[in-house]
Amino acid sequence: MFSGRKILVGVTGGIAAYKAAEVVSRLRKLNAEVHVAMTKSATEFITPLTLRSLSANPVYVDMFEEPKHWNVEHIALAQHIDAVIIAPATANILAKMTIGLADDFLSTVLLATRAPIFVAPAMNEAMYLHPATQANLTQLRERGIKLIGPSTGFQACGTEGVGRMSEAAEILETLSLFFSRVEGLKGKKVLVTAGGTQEPLDPVRYLGNRSSGRMGYAIAQVLQEAGAETILVSAPADLPTPQGVTRIAVQTALEMYDAVLERFSEVDVVIKAAAVADYRPAVLAEQKIKKDGTNLTLELVPNPDILAELGRQKTSQILIGFAAETENLMANAQGKMLRKNVNLLVANDVTKQGAGFGSPTNIVSFLFPDGRRIDFPQMSKLEVARNLVHEIANLLGVNKGVN
Repeated sequence: MFSGRKILVGVTGGIAAYKAAEVVSRLRKLNAEVHVAMTKSATEFITPLTLRSLSANPVYVDMFEEPKHWNVEHIALAQHIDAVIIAPATANILAKMTIGLADDFLSTVLLATRAPIFVAPAMNEAMYLHPATQANLTQLRERGIKLIGPSTGFQACGTEGVGRMSEAAEILETLSLFFSRVEGLKGKKVLVTAGGTQEPLDPVRYLGNRSSGRMGYAIAQVLQEAGAETILVSAPADLPTPQGVTRIAVQTALEMYDAVLERFSEVDVVIKAAAVADYRPAVLAEQKIKKDGTNLTLELVPNPDILAELGRQKTSQILIGFAAETENLMANAQGKMLRKNVNLLVANDVTKQGAGFGSPTNIVSFLFPDGRRIDFPQMSKLEVARNLVHEIANLLGVNKGVN
């Protein structure tokens, strides 16, 4: 499970730093390639020499020390690791991660990496339960950071309560479950669409919508984590491409139609999460349309229905659609599911707080042609993506711990 995996262990300045030695040692015994990055305060609790001896690799502490390799150290490390585990994760590092502060080697790597990040919090109960820490943990969960623990027990300050760092065995069990899930969709090829298409009116204006692309990008990230070869056909979106995902940039509905249909026969699954314009201007003005004080009438013509065309053409492919509605959610979504011949339809009411375009969270229901329906509470879009990939694995018959 761990053989050949490149894992970064981040150690921050708490008394539980001594437990990092066992985490590193166990990972090495399981044939992982272990790298360690420490904050300067962590070196007050455990020496870099100890972790260097256990990991058999240089330990990173100082951002500006002599490079161990020819390239930009923190960027190279960030790009080549398979996972990060911060153990212990102090309240300070959690706060830094929340606001994106990068003032040392470890926090800079955390900002630069696209690998999955696990944190094992360790701090006094009062610090852990403080509203600021709890708010930080909530934001980190919404971004897809995975928490391990903390547990409850005796603390170094002499009190007893929640905030103890999880033991090495629990940390490795969580990582093991994650990597076992990674193999769940190995060998499958999946295409995801994301973002809102833009239909030009003239050289400077376009018709568009409020889609941020977050849902589609989250799905692409989870699919890649689950081992699928993932193609992301994206309308304009100000989001980083998930690590390992092939991104194909398009602007208009016609461009997205061509990109998706061209690759449809090659893939096992298509997930249509993009907000595609239903209409486009009949005429594209060659020059900027000038305001002259009179009314302006635009003639719009319909764009092709990508999801309906895929539903007509599909043979063995799994087809997933989305229905973003503002009224009569279930009636409209069920009608769309049947008309478009999809295997699963994700329905959401975009007028609900916490479920609209641009929100980091969503509130969805999964509808199936056999009448089944699964309703979910408000959760991060990454968690919605994980639930969706779980159902896709079920539909493919390859669900081996994909959750």
